[in-house]
Amino acid sequence: MTRADAGARPVVAVTGATGTVGRLVAHGLAAGGGAEVRLLVRDPDKAVRAGLPGRAVAADFGEAGPLREALRGADAVFVVTGDPLRPDHDENVLAAARAAGVRRVVKLSALAVLDAGAQDPLTRWQRDNEERLRASGLDWTLLRPRAFMSNALGWAGSVRREGVVRGLYGSGRNACVDPRDVGDAAVRALLDPACAGRSYALTGPEPLSPREQTDLLGEVLGRRLEFVELTEEQAVERWRARWPEHLVQVLLEGARRQRDGAKAAVADGVHEATGRPARGFADWARAHAEAFGGAPVAAPGAGDSM
Repeated sequence: MTRADAGARPVVAVTGATGTVGRLVAHGLAAGGGAEVRLLVRDPDKAVRAGLPGRAVAADFGEAGPLREALRGADAVFVVTGDPLRPDHDENVLAAARAAGVRRVVKLSALAVLDAGAQDPLTRWQRDNEERLRASGLDWTLLRPRAFMSNALGWAGSVRREGVVRGLYGSGRNACVDPRDVGDAAVRALLDPACAGRSYALTGPEPLSPREQTDLLGEVLGRRLEFVELTEEQAVERWRARWPEHLVQVLLEGARRQRDGAKAAVADGVHEATGRPARGFADWARAHAEAFGGAPVAAPGAGDSM
């Protein structure tokens, strides 16, 4: 019998708690008051400094024993892994969950797994992760988001300095999703047994190109922004300054697929998971206007945290 079965608040473990979605999940669980939050992080002090709610516990996907102890007593776990060169990370967390008596796993995957044309190493790794989870014997839920709207934060510096956005394939559309919607979907899946065995395709309400995002961002900021299209060579040079070569090739393949329309389809997963429509890009931009040099907005409520 779990704590939830006995009428106590369920214990929910959150991996990737200092990341884009993990922190939203932690705040969402705490705001609802329906769960005891346990943060599984490499550096508990970092979680404390970030102001994350819950109890921070040191854990590493590469160390099965400590991971098992960190999960002991938890009823559910939100799983975010990020290294396609380490398939053992997902193997370890699932084995630790079974050994620790965890019953429910909610996994952050990617919508590209449904596209037969997506054969890059990152997508194949995510497909393998999904299969591991479905075969684990645990109650599972898969969250499959399209690209995050927050990727636009990479433009913040050039927007502030020059009023310019630079990007590859300015007309290719992507039905990108607000990370807040992904976080809300995860909270629901972690707490509601009705989500077990389901997969949610999470997109925004409309496909947008980088040019269209630039125009919307300019409207929010109240000033005209210019989009400058990069060549593939220029984009690759920029990516190589930040990422290893295997990820550069993943980014390039993904950009080409977006150019060709593979990422434009809109799904209803946000509504299915949360009961409300997906947020649009303009709403995301208003919430983050300060990062681009705009006026700050009022802090969101706990249920809408970023």
